[in-house]
Amino acid sequence: MLNNHAKILAFFSQVGEVTGRKKLQKMIYILQACGVPFEEKYQFHFYGPYSEELSLRIQELCNLGFMNETKEEKSSYVQYRYNLTEDGARFLQQSALDMPDYKAQADMLMANSSRFLELVATMLFFRDLPQDEVEKKVQKVKPKQHYTAEEFARAWKMIGELVHENSVDGIQNR
Repeated sequence: MLNNHAKILAFFSQVGEVTGRKKLQKMIYILQACGVPFEEKYQFHFYGPYSEELSLRIQELCNLGFMNETKEEKSSYVQYRYNLTEDGARFLQQSALDMPDYKAQADMLMANSSRFLELVATMLFFRDLPQDEVEKKVQKVKPKQHYTAEEFARAWKMIGELVHENSVDGIQNR
């Protein structure tokens, strides 16, 4: 019944704490695109791929006491931090979850900014297009981000490192 919730808890057991709702959304989307069996549905939104289902699951996990959500007031915005509680860890131990090992990919994502993960996630959202068209599309839908050629090159490199051969269908390099 709570299998998809347990998958989110398993994610937090691997990464520890995630700072920022946008970063959390992008990490789960990118891992899903790499073949990790998260089942949240995504649509394109202001900051790239977004899942209302994921937001609701996170809220439910917090309400159940399985996760902590800490709200931090910054100078011009509010930032949220998420982590697994002891109750969440106990629940996870009792679930019969079969997930692949994606710790290396999750660690790679954790080491990057939410802005950069937004670029990677948006590129993956348009993965059915050829590489040069993906970049044009990202520039069109994200003109205020002013992504550079170096950022695109770094993002393509990361996508190549994250995905195992044929695990992300449709990524077409030149």
